[in-house]
Amino acid sequence: MGILGFLKSQFLCHLIICYVFIVSGLIVNLLQLCTLVLWPINKQFYRKVNCKLAYCISSQLVMLLEWWSGTECTIYTDQESYKQFGKESAIVVLNHNFEIDFLCGWTFCERFGVLGSAKVLAKKELAYVPLIGWMWYFLEIVFCTRKWEQDRITVVQSLNNLRDYPEKFWLLLHCEGTRFTEKKHEISMQVAEAKGLPKLKHHLLPRTKGFSITVQSLRNVVTAVYDSTLNFRNHENPTLLGVLNGKKYHADLCVRRIPLENIPEDEVECAAWLHQLYQEKDAFQEEYYKTGKFPGIAIVPPRRPWSLVNCLFWTSLLLYPFFTFLVSMISGGSSVTLISFTLLLVAASVGVRWMIGVTEIDKGSNYGNNDAKRKQE
Repeated sequence: MGILGFLKSQFLCHLIICYVFIVSGLIVNLLQLCTLVLWPINKQFYRKVNCKLAYCISSQLVMLLEWWSGTECTIYTDQESYKQFGKESAIVVLNHNFEIDFLCGWTFCERFGVLGSAKVLAKKELAYVPLIGWMWYFLEIVFCTRKWEQDRITVVQSLNNLRDYPEKFWLLLHCEGTRFTEKKHEISMQVAEAKGLPKLKHHLLPRTKGFSITVQSLRNVVTAVYDSTLNFRNHENPTLLGVLNGKKYHADLCVRRIPLENIPEDEVECAAWLHQLYQEKDAFQEEYYKTGKFPGIAIVPPRRPWSLVNCLFWTSLLLYPFFTFLVSMISGGSSVTLISFTLLLVAASVGVRWMIGVTEIDKGSNYGNNDAKRKQE
């Protein structure tokens, strides 16, 4: 480990990163709140401004993966599809096997200039989480309660609101609904057997209703689905803590562009199509584990400098008052004050990790529980 690697693993560096992220995020959230006055005057201008403001927050996390840890990202696709990335609105279907796969999805968006307008389907509770949740609220993210009877109307309405969105956007979907674990996979395959569906080895059964509604609502707005399958070389199991410590990973992403007109409009046929898609994704994962690569041409899209520039801007803006306060407190503060300040910084660090972690889809998920209960009754 070199000097730079040693510094990246130090707790003080982590505290500085957390401090900049929290304070800049709260400033951005406040600015987003102020932009609400623009909505009745010029809705499209409000949206464009919030795309830029949201980028100020999300790009800091992408910077950690791209520039801080130096993680390499290789895309396996074809040249014709590659030319379309970033030039059209799309639905991105991602697998959910790793702790940082959501961050890799954001990096995919960043490489093609759509990170600021990127959308997700998120649980409703996240709208109340500071920084990321608040950012998503102003960005018109689609929130749901995960009870389909309640969600159908609100999800359709939220998706329809995006039909006149002024920016190209990607809607990132984890159709499995929760992160892959052996226990969840066992339950999922029991459900597959009970329903007569083909079993999967590397994925959970996809939830088809949300995908079908998304395709129906965004048809003629979104032009393609990007089937994206992520894996890491050398059997790496990346973590957020590893990224924060500056550990370098090697991500491989297989991306297939599927024109939306090729996807059935009927809900039942669309569900069957999605199940078939996940069988193909499973085959891609199996090939990757055997050969170490996905099918397609390996392309490394260049890193854009803006996530780094954004982070350096906020760091330079916020560190001076921070260190000025710290020096004055150390020189004139009591031991109780110093201990309290240290505990506050530690709490901030833990808080950031919690806020990032709570955005994960598997938090609070009861995937398979209802099906399992019905089977037992």
